[in-house]
Amino acid sequence: MTSIAPSPAAEAGPFVPAGGRRAAAWNAGAIVVVWLTSLFVAALWVSGGGVDAVLAGGGEAFSAAGRLCGLVASNLLLYQVLLMARVPIFERGFGRDALTRMHRLVGFWSFWLMLAHIALLVAGYALVAGVNPFAQLWEFVWDYPGMLLATAGTLLLIGVTVTSIRRARRRLRYESWHLLHLYAYVGVGLALPHQLWAGADFTATPWAAVYWWTLWALAAAAVVVYRVALPLARSWRHDLRVVAVENDGSHGVTVRVRGGRSTPAARGGQFFVWRFLDGPGWTRGHPFSLSARPGGELQLSARVVGDGSARLAGLRPGTRVLVEGPYGRMTGAERRGRKLLLIGAGAGVAPLVSLLESEPYAPGDATLVTRDSAPEAALRRPAIDALVRARGVRHAPLDGPRSALSGPANAGASWLPASHAAWRGPDVIRHLAPDIDEYDVFVCGPPAWMDAVVRDLRAAGVTPARIHTESFAV
Repeated sequence: MTSIAPSPAAEAGPFVPAGGRRAAAWNAGAIVVVWLTSLFVAALWVSGGGVDAVLAGGGEAFSAAGRLCGLVASNLLLYQVLLMARVPIFERGFGRDALTRMHRLVGFWSFWLMLAHIALLVAGYALVAGVNPFAQLWEFVWDYPGMLLATAGTLLLIGVTVTSIRRARRRLRYESWHLLHLYAYVGVGLALPHQLWAGADFTATPWAAVYWWTLWALAAAAVVVYRVALPLARSWRHDLRVVAVENDGSHGVTVRVRGGRSTPAARGGQFFVWRFLDGPGWTRGHPFSLSARPGGELQLSARVVGDGSARLAGLRPGTRVLVEGPYGRMTGAERRGRKLLLIGAGAGVAPLVSLLESEPYAPGDATLVTRDSAPEAALRRPAIDALVRARGVRHAPLDGPRSALSGPANAGASWLPASHAAWRGPDVIRHLAPDIDEYDVFVCGPPAWMDAVVRDLRAAGVTPARIHTESFAV
């Protein structure tokens, strides 16, 4: 599909900056929710005599510090679930890129605080009772209500955390890691109930009990509603099916999906989590961005690199499709300027093409920079050529092997190919967009590559509010 139909946005006239007011409102709301709940947890600890116990010293101080770690860890564990449950206030308030970073950060912090909670409580109780810490730990596990369940949950969370370390992640297939990661839900479910049976901070006041029961119920409901019920209902309502599968570049594939009754509304630059009902393994969802302006059908494009993307090439027309979404804030709603600079690598070019097909801009006001190891590997090249012809997009392909990371001239420019090894990254950006203050910049690609691009954008003088990124890596 190489023709570019005029988009409704382009027909509506010149771009009028929205200033991101709606996104700012969602962001403020999400931040307020996080802070209010965090402060409430701290207030529970203070009202329970935590400060006095710490000042008193001795075993009570260890126990009080352990209680605080447990309260914060419990709050973070539940937020870890909520942050990835597709809850609208967090999805729209933080965006997918920030959510994935927060999910990882919250996960590790909750894990270490949970271990500190265990160690401090064991030390505190052992000091007060005058017993060996290992004997105290054994007593906790076997004699305290709910602790056997909590121990099993803790072991599961340790396994999930260990396999989430990046070095371990690289040794696992994405599908295997994703399946292991789901055990975090089981671990949280097993680790938390002991708090209402044995935790004084959770049951000391009616407000404490109401808070924890409400938060747990909301977390469970969010997973059921936003990850299961709504996607199933929407997919059934639209009756989505594959209509075509096409090769895209030397290592890519494009899949077109259409609804039998209607097609889900979406914006260029957004993504769905896709499940194709083509046989075993259909339950594993994979995030793929839209690669064309959404309208009568949805289109995704991907590099064939793993099991999830490889099975796309074998899809047959008529295959039923389940989707979650649309998600993502890398859309025209984030624009603040009149001009567009879009920088993508590999499969990251796909959402940038859908964004270019959807947004209004004058000829010459949009520049697309693409990075591929070889020209023949490029995705969506016919669509890009059509955008150049029909809408005056400036296309700068930076194809070829990666540049070496040696020498001062190339410091920090690891996103450039070897053919541009003599260039500094910020200089390349200012060459492509001399009036950089008028641009919004959208970046999509591998996380480390995006980090390098963003560093050079900042060095070139682009303000953070005008740099828009999206990453699916947790």
